[in-house]
Amino acid sequence: MKLEQKIADKTAHVAVVGLGYVGLPLAVEFAREGFAVTGIDIDARKIGSLNRGVSYIPDVPTAQVKTVIAKKKFSATEDFSAVAAVDVIFICVPTPFDAMKAPDLAPVLNATKSIAPHLRAGQLVILQSTTYPGTTEEVCLPILETSGLRAGKDFHLAFSPERIDPGATSSAGWNVKNTPKVLGGLTPRCTALAQALLVHLTPNVCVVSSPRAAEMSKLLENIFRSVNIALVNELALLAERMNIDIWEVIEAAKTKPFGFMPFYPGAGVGGHCIPVDPYYLSWKAREYDFYTRFIELAADINQGMPYHVVKLAHDALGQTRKSLNGARVLVLGVSFKPDVDDARNSPAERVIELLLGYGARVSYHDPFVPQFHVGGDVFHRARVELESVPLTPATLKQADVVIIVTAHRKVNYARVVANAALVVDAPNATRRLKHRENVIRVGAPRARKE
Repeated sequence: MKLEQKIADKTAHVAVVGLGYVGLPLAVEFAREGFAVTGIDIDARKIGSLNRGVSYIPDVPTAQVKTVIAKKKFSATEDFSAVAAVDVIFICVPTPFDAMKAPDLAPVLNATKSIAPHLRAGQLVILQSTTYPGTTEEVCLPILETSGLRAGKDFHLAFSPERIDPGATSSAGWNVKNTPKVLGGLTPRCTALAQALLVHLTPNVCVVSSPRAAEMSKLLENIFRSVNIALVNELALLAERMNIDIWEVIEAAKTKPFGFMPFYPGAGVGGHCIPVDPYYLSWKAREYDFYTRFIELAADINQGMPYHVVKLAHDALGQTRKSLNGARVLVLGVSFKPDVDDARNSPAERVIELLLGYGARVSYHDPFVPQFHVGGDVFHRARVELESVPLTPATLKQADVVIIVTAHRKVNYARVVANAALVVDAPNATRRLKHRENVIRVGAPRARKE
């Protein structure tokens, strides 16, 4: 049976390589749609958990995993030879950067090299990992062709970027089923096959001319956010000097019904995309003797926000004749965004490293991240393992300063302000409270005595 018919009949067997925040939701959703799905990952703990029917990602309920396993629509393995028996292969592995902010394609390279020996004629391979334009054709294609098969002729190849919004688990949130997909295939037939498959997830599939265009579209989405966050972060710094509340300014500006989109300042940017993607494009641009000054400037501003947050704490303690050296600092929220357990590239990591570099005694509380580690910063090279402490009045009172990095809804900020001697609020978590003189908000004047 031809692949087109298998896709139409939902008899195509799908493999998803990489079962993290991107791959697992995709795998489970295809299984729920009725496709047979094999998940592949090099992490034995993930494989064991999934085969027991237990999800390790909040966006994928354990009940869904148990259901697709019970229906014999999903299984997980560490064995890449399983791809020989499937019709479609998704690659959903991480694409981090290294210490010099250069792309680290090792996960993509390793996954593709593991697939190539088992590739067979007629299969469709779709790369979903966020990366620089050219990766599908310049990196993945040559490796896959070591199988002796030719892309676009013997097997099919496409790029369709992930658009996962971690934490969007409610019916109103964006998920695999209601988020439009972008798609660029190596050939028109590659594109048509991938589109026929993806419409089973969402009817909104935007087809572009090539994998490069699809790769660039994903970078544009995230760099757009990076640049606008940098703009509002810079304005927040200016607003502090001008004795203006940037949060009030943003609320006023967003009443305009056209031509404006609100972005908000904070301790920096985090996650697997926004802190990384600008550097992927900047690195690739240099191949064309092009320097993305605007994009790199925005990334620099965002990278500087943890330093500003720590400086606010340093200066505020100084006004009470205390020093960060030896101070007890409690950091609230270490995940990269509110109400998720994903701490990748969280600005909290740099905030804590800087605090340790000053000699502060640091603890943290995060209801979603029970363990957290920092290390490798120029100020503090040793790896430090931390565990979340309970958030109690006693814990708050013991701290010389509390720094709010990520504003989880589970945290009672009224209790924080009432019990802490000093609070530095980066995400404006205390905005609904009657501000007291012990609260310092990023981008706002310090509250005055009443």
